[in-house]
Amino acid sequence: MLIAMLAILVGFGLLIWSADRFVDGAAATAYHAGMPSLLIGMVIVGFGTSAPEMVVSAMAALDGSPELALGNALGSNIVNIGLILGVTALILPIMVHSKIVRKELPLLILISLGAGLMLWDNAVLLWEAGLLLAGFFGLIGWSVFSAIRDRDDALEKDVDHEMLEHAMSLGKAITWLVVGLIVLIASSRLLVWGAVTIAESLGVSDLIIGLTIVALGTSLPELASSVIAVRKGEHDIAIGNIVGSNMFNILAVVGIAGLIEPLTNLSQQVLVRDWATMMILMVMLLFMAYGFKGQGRINRLEGCGLLLVFIAYNSYLVFSVLTGLA
Repeated sequence: MLIAMLAILVGFGLLIWSADRFVDGAAATAYHAGMPSLLIGMVIVGFGTSAPEMVVSAMAALDGSPELALGNALGSNIVNIGLILGVTALILPIMVHSKIVRKELPLLILISLGAGLMLWDNAVLLWEAGLLLAGFFGLIGWSVFSAIRDRDDALEKDVDHEMLEHAMSLGKAITWLVVGLIVLIASSRLLVWGAVTIAESLGVSDLIIGLTIVALGTSLPELASSVIAVRKGEHDIAIGNIVGSNMFNILAVVGIAGLIEPLTNLSQQVLVRDWATMMILMVMLLFMAYGFKGQGRINRLEGCGLLLVFIAYNSYLVFSVLTGLA
């Protein structure tokens, strides 16, 4: 048990470090290749902050723990909105300027509803996983089209500022890209081993471990990037990271895990507890950020509301484990 706990701590540390290096290297490489700044912000950064979830879930599925993979995806989305945006808004209210982000939020709701329909029979079958991955590639294509059409988007200005502030040579960018990816894979495997070992020792399901410990750990890059972005006044990067990451989690993370190992015989709680909590938070975010009567913003009171939902959900998970309901 002690070795497994140490493996999780070391795995998280390396995961956060490698994900950061991977994102920096990927973004700088794409910038040197002439990719539009808006596309870098929407795709590269969004993909990079979801890389821990993708790799961890793939490793979990390969190791025969598909419920851990699904718990990681749903749990990370709950952490992203409830904890990360909640805490970030408490530090400083988040203004929503980007037209692209405001268009992505309804799309995120539709994607999540589609995932709920798939979970209705307590399974994500092979063809459903393929459909999710097809949606992921469709999202990438839509992002490319949006980047070409909306070159004056606020998110583009934020990314341009970031790229100039953290400029690096092409050689250094490629080095960090490769090193970050290698360490990301190795640390993910270490983390999955530790999580599964602890779950077996405590008699807790892989799903619960994925929803809590693993989801929190793999979402730490989003927490760091969102808080830093808001403190710099780059609000659209903060919320754009979360929205993009949540879509990637559902489409790519669940899709990849489902293709490796179909998710069958899932607990009914996945739909009525975990997916439902995720949807509640997403609808709250939509109404907060959309700005029906003016510019969208997430103020401190609303951030507190998101955080309270996150706390209530995790308190219920702990209660379920202690009383044997989970």
